[in-house]
Amino acid sequence: MQQIRVCTHAGPGSEPVIKTVPWPKVGRKGALIKIGACGVCGTDLHILKGHWPKPLPWPFTLGHEIGGVIVECGDEFTEDFMSKPLKVGSKVMIPPLMPCGRCYYCVHYPQIANKCLTPVYYGRYLGFDKAPHMWGGWAEYVYVDLDMLPGTKIYKLPEDMSLRLGALSEPLTSCIRAFNRATRAGGFSWGDTVVIQGSGPIGILAVAAAREMGAGRVICVGAPEEPRLKLAREFGAEATVNIEEIKSPQDRIARVREIVGGFGADLVMDCSGHPTAGPEGIEMLRDGGTYVEMGQFTDAGSIETSWHRICTKDLNVLGSWGFTGNDLPLGVDMLYRTRDKYSWLKMQTIYPFTEEGVAQAVKDAMAMKTVKSTIVPWPELVE
Repeated sequence: MQQIRVCTHAGPGSEPVIKTVPWPKVGRKGALIKIGACGVCGTDLHILKGHWPKPLPWPFTLGHEIGGVIVECGDEFTEDFMSKPLKVGSKVMIPPLMPCGRCYYCVHYPQIANKCLTPVYYGRYLGFDKAPHMWGGWAEYVYVDLDMLPGTKIYKLPEDMSLRLGALSEPLTSCIRAFNRATRAGGFSWGDTVVIQGSGPIGILAVAAAREMGAGRVICVGAPEEPRLKLAREFGAEATVNIEEIKSPQDRIARVREIVGGFGADLVMDCSGHPTAGPEGIEMLRDGGTYVEMGQFTDAGSIETSWHRICTKDLNVLGSWGFTGNDLPLGVDMLYRTRDKYSWLKMQTIYPFTEEGVAQAVKDAMAMKTVKSTIVPWPELVE
């Protein structure tokens, strides 16, 4: 019987170990998805640094930015979450956080079903010990089953869409939802000036999302120049501020205000994953502006700040956690619609699916040598 290779980590700081598992018996509402590409997310890095605030089922398979193709499915696995038909050969993506649809928040507040009390979490809360052992994206295949995990959601990708693009749809959707949060709170309108803190993958995607959603001017604060700030400008940032060159928060605040005008930006969004960005970012805002925090998906630590500045500046301060089931098509559609407008694939540095390849993908992402380290188990699927 054919064996499938799956990568696991035993705990924070551990090295990747690739294990083999048997080909599964696919259930009537199940499917086996061959993974074309899976990104290394900042959340994966924080988990490996021990920053995740809740218990995790070590060992397990990391990776939740998945683009793949269905190779086997049950008789009752016939459509995706948006009622599009699915079959063997369909290109799909699966998000990590899948609301259950039955808990207090899912039923009473579906617009924030991202705060589901019992979500399905691929690449995080499903341990390797749970058969058939394929519950994350750093693997050759991932298994889904709507009988076993009814909260599972699958999204069909366009037939001619690269699976590498499909792997970007989850992080891009997080950015789109964050801007929509600001819009609904009256804090983001067409033509607004936006500052993005962070030039990693979320920051770069947020630059493009800001431009596509109507921002007038976009400035990106981050590092290093190569490859990150250079790519931020390619994606639409009119100016960048290099934190390796302008090292003090006061000087960075002054530089941003010089670029956007002395009163400050309309909206600042933190995509950095570093808690010190907050106090700095609110000083880049004009009075009455909006600050959106979407970079703290793990607990990277506390900082001192002054609530007086938020009050006296009359600010909107919003948190944005992931997205809901109905948000995801927005990311897929934007990637597909703009596939020739932005150099999306330039974001990705490709790594083979070996223990050495996974370890190097993580190491390079942590060192900011890449924008988006991307693991590709089957190169023929993404060429």
